[in-house]
Amino acid sequence: MVCCCTPLCHLLVVNVLGSVVRYAPNRYSFSDLEAVKVIYGLGTSFPKSSWYIPWGNPGDNNLFNERSLAKHAHDRKQYQSTYSMSSLVNYEAFVDECAGLLKNRLLELCAANQAIDMHHWFQCYAFDVIGMITYGKRLGFLDKGEDVGNVINALGEILGYSTIVGIVFPTLHNIFVPIMNFLAGNKGQGGAYITAFTKERISETRSKPKAVILDESDSTTQSFLIKFLAKNTSKPDAFTSSHVLTGCLINMIAGSDTTGISLSAVLYYLLKNPRCMDKLQQEVDTFTSNGQLSTYVTYKESQTMPYLQAVIKEALRLHPATGLPLERVVPKGGAAISGHFFPEGTIVGINTWVAHRDRGIFGQDADSFSPERWLQDDGERVALMNRFWMPVSLPFILLQANSICGKRRS
Repeated sequence: MVCCCTPLCHLLVVNVLGSVVRYAPNRYSFSDLEAVKVIYGLGTSFPKSSWYIPWGNPGDNNLFNERSLAKHAHDRKQYQSTYSMSSLVNYEAFVDECAGLLKNRLLELCAANQAIDMHHWFQCYAFDVIGMITYGKRLGFLDKGEDVGNVINALGEILGYSTIVGIVFPTLHNIFVPIMNFLAGNKGQGGAYITAFTKERISETRSKPKAVILDESDSTTQSFLIKFLAKNTSKPDAFTSSHVLTGCLINMIAGSDTTGISLSAVLYYLLKNPRCMDKLQQEVDTFTSNGQLSTYVTYKESQTMPYLQAVIKEALRLHPATGLPLERVVPKGGAAISGHFFPEGTIVGINTWVAHRDRGIFGQDADSFSPERWLQDDGERVALMNRFWMPVSLPFILLQANSICGKRRS
């Protein structure tokens, strides 16, 4: 057994020991394509492990930490249409508004000759976009340039607590949370704080007359909250108040931090590779001079920009937003994975930081930033890489990354 506390540590171990690594008692990580199909493929029956327990309030499971396959499938259907890319592109005006405000804030900082923490500003941008999509209004991160309502800090507490407790002692989650909330006081700590913040936004919107909520929900650009409340008003037994809260929380927790990380990764690799930055700038300039781009690049327009898409894919390949295996439990009867048999109850998963550097899939230069790998003429190789590319929160990330990275110079 080896201890892999960080993605890079895990990567070093895999390079020495091979594609199957035991990183804790009864826990195994894989880094080959066949394992991806077996563990996460359509129709598989590998439920989530106990690691997911702390990712929700005690006794109140959500779409992320629900371990019952049947319950998760049922709940996912309740939200599926809302999170499709075809639905999300209707919110591009929200993304554009926040992108414009981000540009203005950065210009102000440049004029004042101040150093800029781009990851902080990307987080502010991501939270405000998520706020507009979810609640119909910015949360004020870009306006103030600071952690409004302590939300970013609370989210950090959730991520740190849930990751560690999920691995070491998930069954004690029900005991830890009440104690921590009591000691924290006010709105509680981490998850309780985010939940309280979200409930306040829901209460604000619920104060509107039901007829107004139903009427507003007809618009494709209305907030998720309005759409959720309309479902709750129309079918309160099928889409409960708990579904409303869960949908908003998932956006806040899963959509904001991962997007900030991913945008930071794209910028980091472009700055570290000036050749790629210049090549992307040339593509933007060419498309602009040909009249192919709006002032704020739309998602549809960005899809016609091959180098931009390659840059985003390559950055998310080298720096996926999650650094731990998304664990699953081997079902009854056991399973054969990567040439080994694992009995029922074994915990298995894929660490994308490792899998995305598989030289057999991505080439001998898999550790290098090379957007050109996605533009090669070998269609079979590109198709293979696409099957093995597993970033998280993809709709939110792509919607915002295409807007920011493809934005025309002003």
